[in-house]
Amino acid sequence: MKITDGLITEHRVFGAMFDYLESVLPDIDSLAEIQRLAGLIETLLRRHADVEENYVLIVLAYMLADRGQFDLLYDEHHEMDNRWQKVRAAQSPEEARRDLRAAMSFSRAHFAGEERRAFPLLEHELQTETLSTLASAWAVARGVAEPEALVSAA
Repeated sequence: MKITDGLITEHRVFGAMFDYLESVLPDIDSLAEIQRLAGLIETLLRRHADVEENYVLIVLAYMLADRGQFDLLYDEHHEMDNRWQKVRAAQSPEEARRDLRAAMSFSRAHFAGEERRAFPLLEHELQTETLSTLASAWAVARGVAEPEALVSAA
């Protein structure tokens, strides 16, 4: 498996969670409940972003530094964080619902942009073995593989 495959799979999982939240959101009257649901997603997104920043964006920073495109990817991660934090700061259920919808919409657009721009660039510039090694390192960091997996991936 390549790291890009794993990240795209996570994007699909987030999309399914967003679909679910959008379906139940109109029926949730409690500000605290909306914020708890958003907090759960935000925590998972932070783990996802950490992987991208530690295993993908570092490589992209090197490849894109001279093209001026790296800042956009990093800035979008920062903007995603801000949008999810805004849900936590909401003062009413209406405000929280509005901010949550905006955060999910921005996140979807960001994922689509990564899949359209960043991941194809990685796959074009890096060998499949390198992408697989990054995936193995990611699995070890997530605790779903043993460190020996890094040796066998190399």
